[in-house]
Amino acid sequence: MNVLNSASTQAFQEATRADLLKVGLEPLEAFGKTAAAVRKALKSLQSLGDDNTAKRADRLLRQLDSFEPSVTMIGQIKSGKTSLVNAVVGRTDLLPADVNPWTSVVTSLHLHPQAAGFKDSASFQFFDEDEWDRLISGGGRIGELASRAGADDELEKIKAQAAEMREKSRVRLGRKFEMLLGQQRDYGYFDKDLIERYVCLGEEPDAEDPDISEEQGRFADITKSADLNMQRASLPIRLCLRDTPGVNDTFMMREQITIRSIRDSRICVVVLSAHQALSSTDLALIRLISNVKSRDVVIFVNRVDELSDPKNQIPQISQSIAETLARHKGPEDAEILFGSAMWAACALEGKLDALPASSAQALLEWSEAADVSDVIDEVESRDPTKMAWALSGVPSLQRALATRIAEGIGQVTLQRVASSGLNLANAISAAERITQTSARTADGQRLERGDAINRMAEITTSQLDKLDDTYAAIVAEFSERMDRVQASFLERATASLIVHLEKFGDHEPWTYDPAGLRMLLGSSHKVLARKSKAAFEATTQETALELSQLYQQAFGLPPELTRISLPQAPQVPPPVSLGRTIALDLNGSWWKRWWLHRRGYKAYASNFYELIKTETNPFVDELRDDLAQEVRKTAAEALDTFLAEQKSVFDVFDKLAQSSPQELQAYVAKNAPPDRQGMLTKAIETLSEYAS
Repeated sequence: MNVLNSASTQAFQEATRADLLKVGLEPLEAFGKTAAAVRKALKSLQSLGDDNTAKRADRLLRQLDSFEPSVTMIGQIKSGKTSLVNAVVGRTDLLPADVNPWTSVVTSLHLHPQAAGFKDSASFQFFDEDEWDRLISGGGRIGELASRAGADDELEKIKAQAAEMREKSRVRLGRKFEMLLGQQRDYGYFDKDLIERYVCLGEEPDAEDPDISEEQGRFADITKSADLNMQRASLPIRLCLRDTPGVNDTFMMREQITIRSIRDSRICVVVLSAHQALSSTDLALIRLISNVKSRDVVIFVNRVDELSDPKNQIPQISQSIAETLARHKGPEDAEILFGSAMWAACALEGKLDALPASSAQALLEWSEAADVSDVIDEVESRDPTKMAWALSGVPSLQRALATRIAEGIGQVTLQRVASSGLNLANAISAAERITQTSARTADGQRLERGDAINRMAEITTSQLDKLDDTYAAIVAEFSERMDRVQASFLERATASLIVHLEKFGDHEPWTYDPAGLRMLLGSSHKVLARKSKAAFEATTQETALELSQLYQQAFGLPPELTRISLPQAPQVPPPVSLGRTIALDLNGSWWKRWWLHRRGYKAYASNFYELIKTETNPFVDELRDDLAQEVRKTAAEALDTFLAEQKSVFDVFDKLAQSSPQELQAYVAKNAPPDRQGMLTKAIETLSEYAS
């Protein structure tokens, strides 16, 4: 009987947990239904065309099914970010929430809708030898700064810490250390122990303490990234949550890792602690998010359960954050949410009675002031568990993320797939026309077959070349613009330094704000994005017009059957690299020591110029050599894919135009399911709705 009661209780808890986790996901549910309608239309097309058509429809279906929007969580150490991630995932003790400051692991949780036969899996990637050397040799990024600044004491201290970390890794891993670098380990399962082995440094083994395992944190020093695949209750589509380590660490290892994670995601959640919130000293976080559109940034203030007077303190914190963002040019109108990962965990586990007295009191007081009507109704608010879940902020966070996904990257993906699907559907309609006798009537003005084939090849080559030339000019102009911005900044800063020296001498350290440089480089990025979009749209419009005319001239098709849906211009990634820390951002003792080590005005000016040029070169290089070239490459690939699709259409038309009456009859019979015209009309209507 006890076993039955236990099973019943567990089933009830799981049902309650699934019910809680569903709150706020309504926009994703609506998106899922839309995606299902597009999927149904593509399935119809699979049965209406030839084998080539079926393959193209299948490729579009795979694109739709593999859609996995990603959200990057960033924040300072001890902000409760990992605990919040655990709550959103629905497994409150999944990731270790107390990770040693030396670990640098980005953990990506790939969440899948519940499905029969699904199995959890994990993959861990180690740093390669070059990455490890850059990470450790010289003390990492902060060591580079200290070295250039001539802060020998600071540099030696950092190098000593790095050497200690390296030696502990070698002792822990033994002869396998070098062999493991650059490798990847995959598992058909994961649990807390396995995760801690790779992402949590843990404590040193102690023979007197049996609770400390030799395996805990065994590979954490050399683990670059972790990927976990799991099911998540009530989730209508796939989703990736990236948990990044805190950004405020000694080596600044995490900064570049976090920058890459933000670039790979369209949405960023900044997790703050209610006790520290976002002050003017949190410039590193502000810099990281300032180059992301405010629409794509959500600020979540965690640990409100620790506030003594949440009713009055939360509005004050919200105002303070907004003012700090405005003062330091952060994202305008970024959504600010408040909550508690602890309240969320207790609600999911059904253990509200386990809350500390102070936390329970804060929950009670905040329930009297907070408006949670957007996530629960009046009846649900009488349920303590549902009320605690609503006040935890997780449902509001889920709704914010779901809305941004559905209206942002989700809509872009649907438009791209539906646009290609619509071209496929229109091609089926046109092919049907070609099979009719009237369409094959001799026409003296129709292009000869050889001329048509040559014209198709000419369009493909000329438009690809034209796009490449246009983007080459855009990138070259972008590069020149950034060089001018950098040179102008260095000249202004050096002039300011000389004025300072003439006025105060070399007894008072001088500072200079690099915000102007970031703003002008950001403006250059906006010009790049605008011109890239315009160039792609102009090229595809011209390409579609030429192809439409070719289909009319070569196959006698009327204009209404040669309409071509245009591909969307690829998105230009945000210039997140502008958020990386440079010497001018730091006011530590080593920067002051750099100042004191100079002798004479000329030494100050020349040394400063070279130092800041070296520091700002990565901005320019990353934007020009990485981001701009990536934009150029992505655009070329998008146009190439579009042209390849149209080449397939041309080949089908050409094959049908050369077929005998018997072959055409066989084609029609093979591709004529019941209610063919009704299926095709419905598919075109559905795809047209989402392609525009």
